[in-house]
Amino acid sequence: MRQVTTAVLAGLSWVFSSAVLAAGISGEVGAGLAYQPHDPSGNHYEARPVPYFDLDWGTLSLDTDDGLTWRALNSQGVSAGPYVNYLQGRESNGALRGLRNVPDMAEIGGFVQYAPADFWRVYAQVGQAVGGGHEQGGVLGKLGGELGYPLGGVIGSTGLMAHFADARQTQTFFGVDARESAASGIRAYNASAGFQNLTLTQSFEFPLAAHWSLLTSASWVHLVGSAANSSLVKQAGHVNQGQLQTAISYKFD
Repeated sequence: MRQVTTAVLAGLSWVFSSAVLAAGISGEVGAGLAYQPHDPSGNHYEARPVPYFDLDWGTLSLDTDDGLTWRALNSQGVSAGPYVNYLQGRESNGALRGLRNVPDMAEIGGFVQYAPADFWRVYAQVGQAVGGGHEQGGVLGKLGGELGYPLGGVIGSTGLMAHFADARQTQTFFGVDARESAASGIRAYNASAGFQNLTLTQSFEFPLAAHWSLLTSASWVHLVGSAANSSLVKQAGHVNQGQLQTAISYKFD
């Protein structure tokens, strides 16, 4: 499966290289810092450096949240096509000691979006997580909307998103099998398919100088369904979680 993922990523990289040669780059790129939960159960928080991308090459885009996308269909505000994204794994240490590690994975799938104007959009995507360990991975996706608005010289945006997953994907991060239960002391739990969380995000972009901006965002994550009922969350995690990000970006004309 890892060989398949590598081949797909290599192929998309070739497509991207061709697109860059054929069209100019527009958008923003930068670097920042995130303070976020170590894993979806929210058992503890960590600060980590993160890249920031919001770039377009014709019908191809690279975005920090949405990954690498190709708008194969792009007409009258409606776009659809394939995407590849990064899915962060989990190192089972601290309160999670005894559980299996979850490796970083690739997420490959398709999306559809309606964005008749630059300042708002609604979207849906469904993908397959690949590159995980035995019985890890599964199907996942999200439904969401985002609204942007100017506040003087500052640009604000508010987004609401719902994540969902099949039983295998939910079990990967929220399930505890009998062996893990004996090793960790966390009660055994079989996770089921459905919605995993609701995420509300508020972001602001502050201009600093020509081409340069300060980006900030704060997110509130509320676990629902099988994820919220997981023994892992009840014994070692949190149903309500937060995330903060900030970055300095450079905008291409």
